[in-house]
Amino acid sequence: MSFHRKLFLALALSILGVSLVFILMTHITVKKTLEVGIDETRGQEMKLLTQELTAYFLQNNDSWNDLQQIDVLKTIQQDDPELLVLDKEQQIVYQKGDSSHQLIRNLGIKGDIRIAKDRVGEFYYYDPEIANFTKVMIGIPISVVFILTVTGSILILISLIIAYRLSKWLAAPLQKLLPVIDRLGKGELGIQVQTETKDEYGKIAEAFNHMSKELEHAETLRKNLTADVAHELRTPLTIISGKLDYLQQQGKMIQPETLLPLQDELIRLNQLVEDLRILSFAEAGKLTLDKVPTDMSELASQLLFALEPLAEEKSIHLELDKHTNDTTVLIDANRMKQVLLNLLMNALRYTPENGHISIRLLKEDNQTLKVIVEDTGVGIEPEHLPHLFDRFYRTDQARSRDSGGTGLGLAIAKQYIQSHGGNIEVESKLNVGTMFIIQLPL
Repeated sequence: MSFHRKLFLALALSILGVSLVFILMTHITVKKTLEVGIDETRGQEMKLLTQELTAYFLQNNDSWNDLQQIDVLKTIQQDDPELLVLDKEQQIVYQKGDSSHQLIRNLGIKGDIRIAKDRVGEFYYYDPEIANFTKVMIGIPISVVFILTVTGSILILISLIIAYRLSKWLAAPLQKLLPVIDRLGKGELGIQVQTETKDEYGKIAEAFNHMSKELEHAETLRKNLTADVAHELRTPLTIISGKLDYLQQQGKMIQPETLLPLQDELIRLNQLVEDLRILSFAEAGKLTLDKVPTDMSELASQLLFALEPLAEEKSIHLELDKHTNDTTVLIDANRMKQVLLNLLMNALRYTPENGHISIRLLKEDNQTLKVIVEDTGVGIEPEHLPHLFDRFYRTDQARSRDSGGTGLGLAIAKQYIQSHGGNIEVESKLNVGTMFIIQLPL
């Protein structure tokens, strides 16, 4: 059953249920009101008759014999009162008046006669005024029920029409979305659904469009990854294959130094495979972290000291700028060292002579340690910034693999930071410098 029909059925059952309950409650209320009116009108008479009949039954040794000999209605001050008394076997033991038994029973007021909670008989009191009142009591509830049934049926019909239109209107956005979802399930990634409203349906459509775009982007990344891995592997494999072919064609003894280029390419292959393994583990959330309390100030000082000889070759000034003493965080020191080393090596590569590279440490909102690696290098063009942390992405496509590594360094750095519950961003201006901002939870 479709959502539209389910919704309509639910609304229809709710309308019918509410209508029936309303009619029933109205009938009961009217009936109870009339019964209260009768009790107020003849309540005193019924009480007197009950007392007199009970007293007679007790005084006559629990018997109704000879009840017909007394005038039970002598205390009743109404016009033309009539009375019908029955024992517990429903046999008539007393009748006063000319009306038929059936009429008195139907239009009279019934009272029970009880001795110590045991029912010993019953009586029906009747007079013309009560007869009219009882007729009204019977007629009004029936009339009310009839009127409510007729008007309720009309209202229910109108409500069902409204419910049908409403359910169809509510289900319309989903009916538009379902074919698009089906097309997405068949592999048509990136497909979009038109959003015409800003309500919950509009938000669902926007979420679907975002998901579709993300799936398309993920599929593009997957295909690009396959192509990039093949491209990265092709270069060292081509070199190794060419070298081996050349050595075979020479037909001479192979000198150890001749194998050194092959060993370099094998090292590069191993590094590429290891980087891909680590990256896949990090992206899957399965990367093992050995977290210990680590002073980021001390870690940064060690790295800057280790890179001092490389910086001196280009007359680059290295500096640690600490703005807080609360620099201890729970991290995997080796992973974080790899992140900072990658950023610092990139900074050294793109910072010209007499430049400046700094690591700044400052605390933000008492919950986050901000680590900023900043240089005065050539900067990064704005169109490259959104893709800087993608796998195998290089801002300088002409740069050789020999000088540029595997192209996975920043992608791995981002995954390391996120595995620690942190975040990394980049800001850059051409010919001014680049700033990588790392945020780690304290």
